[in-house]
Amino acid sequence: MDFSFAFTPDLIAVFLTLFVLEVVLGVDNVIFISILASKLPREQQAKARNLGLTLAMLMRVLLVLFAGWIITLKDDVVELIGMGFSWKDFILIAGGLFLVYKAVTEIHHKLEGEEEGHGDKRKAVTFGSVIAQILVLDLVFSLDSVITAVGMTDNLLVIITVVVLSFGIMLFAARFIFEFVNRHPTVKMLALSFLLLIGVFLIAEGFEIHIDKAFIYGPMAFAIFVEVLNLSYAGRKAKRAKARTEAVKLRPRYSDVDEQVAVTAALSTGADAGSVGLSRKPVEGADSSHETRHGLG
Repeated sequence: MDFSFAFTPDLIAVFLTLFVLEVVLGVDNVIFISILASKLPREQQAKARNLGLTLAMLMRVLLVLFAGWIITLKDDVVELIGMGFSWKDFILIAGGLFLVYKAVTEIHHKLEGEEEGHGDKRKAVTFGSVIAQILVLDLVFSLDSVITAVGMTDNLLVIITVVVLSFGIMLFAARFIFEFVNRHPTVKMLALSFLLLIGVFLIAEGFEIHIDKAFIYGPMAFAIFVEVLNLSYAGRKAKRAKARTEAVKLRPRYSDVDEQVAVTAALSTGADAGSVGLSRKPVEGADSSHETRHGLG
């Protein structure tokens, strides 16, 4: 393995490719962490996000340092139903099943479960259980990422630099992604659908059914684009509705007086219209059945 960092065109191309890959996988991590952390009390959510991402970065760097051993995980260790399975395959299948289970469970809870804040019968979610679930998925994402990175270059310094930079960006953006996902229920449901899709993809990879990542991330990017249009339309519609809101009308002091009748009577010049004065004389009109009020009320 190489630890040099000589800037060559090939190395720069590999660096940029790995950086984009790590950022994309980092967004997947942040989305999953955001959904899990949202179950915790508000004062623990930021800590869970930051700790989860930090542990993911350390795990990925550690796996890079053991890249030589990681590569051996691709060798078949057992044959089942006429297919060879390596430790990597087992990890991907297990991680994919776990991701599918969590995504389906969360979707079921959002659609059929109890309302937030009214779940006295729901199990209490602890900080430790959330971190444990984050670590399981970090291991799956990290393993796939490291094997891909080592397959592209044997320069460990480049891989570690990419990992640290990408996770630095994710740590900065995690709060904004977290707030955005949890503020928009449709985005949260879309994110859960993405996690379900990624889980199926990992299971397929574990069974040696290779799917081009473009077929995964292409539809995801299109779905995100459509959701952005929907959110933009909803925001514009809300602004237009707010602009058309009628001005606030003051409530009359005497609810039994028709304001339009009072204005008409005040402006009338007829003999039976009564009189309005700035003195102590009463305001008299044609209808004497109402309560007598003095002066200007």
